Amino acid sequence: MPKILLHSCCGPCTIYPLEHLLTEEFTVMAHFYNPNIHPYTEWQKRKENFRWFADHNHLKAIIEDDYDLEGFLQRVVHRETTRCRYCYWMRLNRTAQLARKGKFDAFTTTLLVSPFQKHNLIKEIGEEVGEKYGVPFYYADFRPGFKDAYMKAKETGHYRQQYCGCIYSEKERYMKKGEK
Repeated sequence: MPKILLHSCCGPCTIYPLEHLLTEEFTVMAHFYNPNIHPYTEWQKRKENFRWFADHNHLKAIIEDDYDLEGFLQRVVHRETTRCRYCYWMRLNRTAQLARKGKFDAFTTTLLVSPFQKHNLIKEIGEEVGEKYGVPFYYADFRPGFKDAYMKAKETGHYRQQYCGCIYSEKERYMKKGEK
């Protein structure tokens, strides 16, 4: 069975991609690496929920404790309009590095389950870093499973965040449209 490394942003977003990849007969290992998440307490909640999810689903996982918020902010300050590009690149690049080191057949991301993410950009960056490291990026549109996974997460008591994770998306969560 081919091995795939699944970048995971959180437990709830891992539900459907994991199910999908298992039906495609992949051996799946997950990778939690998300230093973009703000504040630190939010990052801790997502990490611990992901750890709980992985344990309860017998999912092998690499859980990185690196919380380089300063590095993330240094790369996006004054580049807010392109912050998602860097955020995707940072996480997919790290996952591709690990996929190469671990001799995985491919890598992908749970970001592809969200209807709020930029799929074309994720695919473009995934293919770019996959080529760089010699590990194919597995693109699948996981969005059809978003609502069911959200309901499963709710039923099983998962912590469900209300914004993408970065400080800018947190601001957008609370601001009314048109407000500056």
